[in-house]
Amino acid sequence: MGRLFAALVVIACAGYLLQVDDSALTTSGVASPADYFPAVNPGSGDRDFYAAHRAVVPFGRATLELPILMYHYIRVPPSMRSDLVGYNLSVAPEVFAAQMDWLASHGYHTITFDDVRLYWEREAPLPSRPVIITLDDGYQDLYSTAFPILLAHDFTAVAYIVTAFVGRPGYVTADEIVRMDRYGLEVGAHTVNHADLARASQPWLTYQLVESKRWLERLVGHPVLDMAYPSGKFNAQTVAAVERAGYYSAVTEQYSILHTQADRYQWARVRVPGGEPMSVFVTSLGVSMPTVKITRISTEPDRLALLQQA
Repeated sequence: MGRLFAALVVIACAGYLLQVDDSALTTSGVASPADYFPAVNPGSGDRDFYAAHRAVVPFGRATLELPILMYHYIRVPPSMRSDLVGYNLSVAPEVFAAQMDWLASHGYHTITFDDVRLYWEREAPLPSRPVIITLDDGYQDLYSTAFPILLAHDFTAVAYIVTAFVGRPGYVTADEIVRMDRYGLEVGAHTVNHADLARASQPWLTYQLVESKRWLERLVGHPVLDMAYPSGKFNAQTVAAVERAGYYSAVTEQYSILHTQADRYQWARVRVPGGEPMSVFVTSLGVSMPTVKITRISTEPDRLALLQQA
């Protein structure tokens, strides 16, 4: 009878229980093993109830302190003398891996712009210490180098694809884009051929935005709602055209970690040059948003929570 009464009490409290908990704001941001446990001790023939705790950013924030990291090539940088532009756009694989190691070991959780939409629609809170990793242009090393490193850390990212470049030497193929999409990377648009949208005529601007969106949607089989301005170039006409084309957000190459829903067509990012000390990379992430702890009770272990807390 005691087990039955305890189970009934647990069921009555089931669901998501929001509670402010200073212990969730640890220095590392990583939950302890005690944050995943059977709510009722196992016994022969009786059902066990499991409680999984997770720190999240609660609803209600009008401004998100969210670093959106900007990468291009993940490769050995070329010579500064022979290719200065390529050098400035390149982050060495070992540096990228070290940065992902640091994020993982310090409790950061990678999200996509889909997660940001769900947050502002009050459908799902953000995880503690959220960060968005973006990779522009769709170079081949996105799939051959960056993707395996992300996989190894159980991370996601946003890949901005220039559609006319897909399948060319040095760029990802359509099949590779589909594989990354199926894994959970968000595919975003980066125009048809990396056009300067700030100087484009209205018909050319519309074509670049609409056709790249349609091409990617036909490829992955679902809406593509986010885009990046090539070389960060945009103006008022560009912003209006992006909204008319049906995008939810657009990112620039300006710097900030503060974002609102109202300025979602001009979200700024944090450029990662790759040659900076780790301390500079860490400082560029800014201060993490306060969290609360939610508790979910179920009859099955929460595998995702267990992995996140391991």
